[in-house]
Amino acid sequence: MQFDQVHRRAFIALLGGAAAWPLAARAQEPGKIARVGILSSARAAPTTIPAMQAFFGALRALGFREGANLNADIKWADEDAREPSLLAAELVQSKIDVAFTDAPEAWLRALVAAGPDVPIVMLAINYDPIMGGYVKSLSQPGGNITGIFARQPELAEKQVELLTETFPSRTRLAVLYDENSSEQFRAAERRAKLLGLHLFALKLEHRPYDFVAAFRTLHEASPHMLLVLSSPLFVPHRVQIAELAVQRRLPTMFIFRSYVEAGGLLSYGIDRVPMFRVAGDYVGKILKGVKPTDLPVVQPIRFQLALNLKTASAIGLELPTSILLRADEVIE
Repeated sequence: MQFDQVHRRAFIALLGGAAAWPLAARAQEPGKIARVGILSSARAAPTTIPAMQAFFGALRALGFREGANLNADIKWADEDAREPSLLAAELVQSKIDVAFTDAPEAWLRALVAAGPDVPIVMLAINYDPIMGGYVKSLSQPGGNITGIFARQPELAEKQVELLTETFPSRTRLAVLYDENSSEQFRAAERRAKLLGLHLFALKLEHRPYDFVAAFRTLHEASPHMLLVLSSPLFVPHRVQIAELAVQRRLPTMFIFRSYVEAGGLLSYGIDRVPMFRVAGDYVGKILKGVKPTDLPVVQPIRFQLALNLKTASAIGLELPTSILLRADEVIE
């Protein structure tokens, strides 16, 4: 696994050692090393280590241990600027038995192109795998791909609704997104129009993104509130994004709680950790011979609303009681 020494030490510590996880009743064939290729979205995300802990914990529960009968190769979307097709080809050429990706759709597309016969477990956050033709349906995937569908485009619509419920007198909505979140943007745009909001969209296109310039452009449009859509290329800059929103006194909605912990005002979305646990379980079952088409695509059933009262105070806002009562986490 391609962690640096610091990440490896933290990773091993969180896993708690091999003895912390039960062996499966039916072990892997003696002497055979299972090979798993992982294309992951954001190494810099604060939930990455516990998410990977959950992923490999599920594999251990099925009898697979890295360094014993499991070899895992991880490539990171937020660190490697090469084309997804090159990274996917590298993994497939290493003769992986199964692939897992939680990265944007381009990475899944690259995996399919590089190894059409390689079983794939996906965590679809930024795209719809049914509309994209990767699976036929949730209950019957019908091919070599299965996994988890987080329905983030639908969540983007809900985020717009929550912003209007929280700030009913504000009608000018800005949206910050990139190519990875284009499908989310289209969903947010539809909901904004239905709600009668005036929309200003800013798409970031050239890496590395200049968030200072982006917020300067947003400020010129005089928005009343901001929606920052999900992209692995935004996550490493969550503190800067939150600070810029506060400086502009701009109420902002995010997808991940980590943005609120970094100083953002609101977030509504998913918890990666339990989804990675399901993904690890699916990878292990496929390694044991289960076909992807026999594993239904599952969906998260719990979404978290988090808010930061310190940030609300800093930008001179008083959040309505209805939103405070609905919040799963309140930072004071």
